[in-house]
Formats: sequence, structure tokens, C-alpha cells
Amino acid sequence: MSSLALMSRTARRIEAATPARRDRAVDGLRALALLAVPTGHWLLGGFTRSPDGALHNASPLGAFPGFAPVSWVLQMLGIFFLVGGYASVLSYRRRKGSTRAWLGGRLARLGRPVLGVTAVWALLLPLLHFGLGVPVDTLRTASTLVVQPLWFVGVYAVVTALTPYCVRAARRLGVWAAAPLLGSVAVVDLLRYGPYADAVPSWLGLLNVLPGWLFAYQLGVSWGEGRVTRRHAWTLLAGGAALFAVLLLLFGYPASMVGVPGEARTNSHPPSLLVLALAAAQSGAAVLLRDRIGALLRRPALWAPVVVVNLSAMTVLCWHQTAMLAAAVPAAYAGEVAGLVGAPDSAGWILARLAWMPVFAGLLVVIGRYARGFESPWTGAGPVRRTLAGVLAAGFGVFALGLG
Repeated sequence: MSSLALMSRTARRIEAATPARRDRAVDGLRALALLAVPTGHWLLGGFTRSPDGALHNASPLGAFPGFAPVSWVLQMLGIFFLVGGYASVLSYRRRKGSTRAWLGGRLARLGRPVLGVTAVWALLLPLLHFGLGVPVDTLRTASTLVVQPLWFVGVYAVVTALTPYCVRAARRLGVWAAAPLLGSVAVVDLLRYGPYADAVPSWLGLLNVLPGWLFAYQLGVSWGEGRVTRRHAWTLLAGGAALFAVLLLLFGYPASMVGVPGEARTNSHPPSLLVLALAAAQSGAAVLLRDRIGALLRRPALWAPVVVVNLSAMTVLCWHQTAMLAAAVPAAYAGEVAGLVGAPDSAGWILARLAWMPVFAGLLVVIGRYARGFESPWTGAGPVRRTLAGVLAAGFGVFALGLG
């Protein structure tokens, strides 16, 4: 059987197994937002090599600030939180047990893959250093990259725990339940960047972490409760786009949605008002395009990849940086390699990096074949193994955060 015939047969099988009530548009939006994460990290993250052979993080945005609009397209966490809130409402309604049991099940599905990737890397660190001679600075760079997307899981777990309260707010206030969150971030930004910014402690920005990401999640909950109309969606799209333009052009917000080395301000860590403006515009567009996306995904050939990506969501999130490192760390022994190891400061680097993207994707597929088991319940793991995994994960976190 040819590969095309096998793919067609698999697509038909997935189509036949899909329940009629499945909201394909929401799944499609989730898959799109999820794939934007590795795409953004692979495209906008590079490595320089020091004389001792160690790898250090770099970004082409430092040399090509005109590429900042690319980050507007690839920053789709607002969409991810939006569809997360929507899906949580549906799941919350269908729960058979208590709210506590429902929440425990969802948090376990988030936590297992995180424990898996951090425990595996805790075992890899001494092997790579003492067995293969990988420099400590390379391992610190690698650890930082592995941990980088995992903050999202922690924030997502917190907002998921708030689902019952978000539902109550949506039923009482509808789409306006998200407005206080927007206002909260605006106030903190005014304090951080306004006329009295010098008197404000640096940690104040952390107050934006929860309301900043809860904003899109609350919109998703309101959407799932049927409280977001097309008129609301148009308002979100137009209002978000207008606010985005005003903040960018008149208030000096950084153009990039991701951090740029050497820049004092960043939009995403913690989220600024610009992130919420983009999330509002994206959310409005998602609601308006829902029917068209759903109709498009009625085609088995398009629906099958969406299902595969969603079934491996946490594997993609947790292991995509490992896939890039699997190519970069060995390449460092050969010196500079175009698009992989070397300053990302030329058009040649960008073209070469685009050529490396399929390689990273292939490595992720290979790694995912083994790592996806962490997403399933650890039925064979007793308390000792679970405790050991937790200890290894904690040790890796200490190293990655530079505390050890």
C-alpha cells in the first residue's frame, strides 16, 4: 500500500470515528495555536557558539527588528486560552463526578507530560556532561529552552482551576466578564511605564500574569456559555486592533510580541496590554470565522492532521525545544553551521533556518513516538516511581532556573 493510500485510509478512519457533536472549528483553532508555538520558537530562536564550544541563546529579531510583525502572527496563545476556556465549559457541563474530581483529572493530564520531560532531562544532564563532554553552559542554555514553554502549563493549570468562577461570571456578565481583567492589566502597565515608573518596584509586572492570560480564557468561557454574539466579536476584532495600533504607535510599546535580547521591555513575560489587545482581536476573528473553519474541516484530509495534533498537544508543547536541541547540540562540535549554530544576523541565516524547520519537525515526530506515553495515565507507576519523577523534575527545575 502506497503512503498516499495509507494516509487516505487513516483520514477516513479518523473521520468515521469522529462524534457528530465534535466542534471541529474549536479543535482546528487549538491545533493552529499549538503549532504556532514550535514554529515561533524554531524560527525566532538561534544559537551562538563561544570559543569553548558552548551554545548560547540568540534571536534574529535583534538584527532584524522589521521581522517583529512575524511575532504578531505566531503569538497565538490568546487563541489557545480562548478555545481552552470554551472547551472547559463543555467539559465542565458534562462532568459526571464532583467539580474537584473534574479538576483533578484535567490537572493530571497537564502535569504528567511536564513531569516526564523534566525528569528525562534531569537524567540526561549528567550523561551529556560527564559521558559526552557537553559544556555546562550548553546544558544551561538547553535547560532554559526546555523550561521556557512550560510556564504556560502552570498558568493554564491555574486558570483551569478558576473555571467554575469564570462560568459564574460569564452567566452574570456575559462577554463583559473579561473587561475587569483588561482594566487590571492597563492599570499595572500605567504604573510600570507611566510618569512614576521609577518609583514602582520591578516585581509589579508579575501582577499581570494571571489577569493577562485569564482574559482570553474568560472570553472563551463566555463564548462557551453562548454569551458572545457576532456583534461582540466584531467589537473585539475592531477594538483590539485599534488598541494594538494606539499602544504601538503612540505609547511606545515594543513591536515584538516575544522578548528580544538586549531590550529592557518585553510584551509577553509578563503579558502587557499589547498582548491583550492582540488576544482580543484574535478572539473576535476566531468567533467570526468559526463556521467557515468548521465547514473546511469537514474534509477528512484536513481533519485528520487536526486530530493528530490535538491528541499529541502536550507532547508537542513539552518536547519541541528538545527536537531543536537534538540537532543543534551535536552540530556545535562541527563549529558554526548555517541556520543552526552561528549568529542569526543575516538573510542567509534566515533561509538556512527555514530549511532546518522540517528537520526539527521530523525529530519531534521521532521523539514524540516515545514521549507521548507520558500523556497517558501512569497506571504502572507506583508511589515510589512517581516520587522519583517529582524529585528529578524539581532538580532539573533548580538547574534550569540557575539556582544550582
